[in-house]
Amino acid sequence: MSREQTFLMVKPDGLQRGLVGEVIRRMENKGMKLVAMKMIHIDKDLAAHHYGEHKGKPFYDGLIKYITSAPAVAMIWEGDDAVAMTRTMIGATDPRKAESGTIRGDLAMFTGKNIVHGSDSPESAKREIDLFFDDSEIYTYSLAHENWLYD
Repeated sequence: MSREQTFLMVKPDGLQRGLVGEVIRRMENKGMKLVAMKMIHIDKDLAAHHYGEHKGKPFYDGLIKYITSAPAVAMIWEGDDAVAMTRTMIGATDPRKAESGTIRGDLAMFTGKNIVHGSDSPESAKREIDLFFDDSEIYTYSLAHENWLYD
C-alpha cells in the first residue's frame, strides 16, 4: 500500500440535498485525512477541462450544464491507496448498481445526479487536484490517531 492523495467532489445535487457532512463523515470514519476543501461554483471552462474525456458523448452538454448549475465542494483526501479506497466507498457510477453501504448506493438514485465525483486513477487524481487547487491550499499535517490506522 502507498500513501496517496485523491480528489473528491460533492456535486451540486449533494450540496443541495445537504449531504456534504455525510460524505465527509464517511471519509473521516474510514480513516482518510482531509488535506484541502473549498466550495466552488464551477464555470464552463473549468467544467470543460474537468470532463474533457467525455466531450462528444451524448451526455456531455447535460453534464456541463448540471455541474455549473450550483456550487460544489471540492476536496483532497489522503490515505493508503486513497484512490481505490475512495472509489470503493463511492460505489458504481449508476446508483442503481451501486452496493448498499456505498455513498451512491445509499444516497443516490440516478447516474446524472449521483452526489459525488471521485478520481478513478492516481493520474486522474493529480490532474484533478491541479485543476481545482493551488499548492498553497493543500495542508500537510499529522492526525493524532494515524498510528492507530496504519502499520
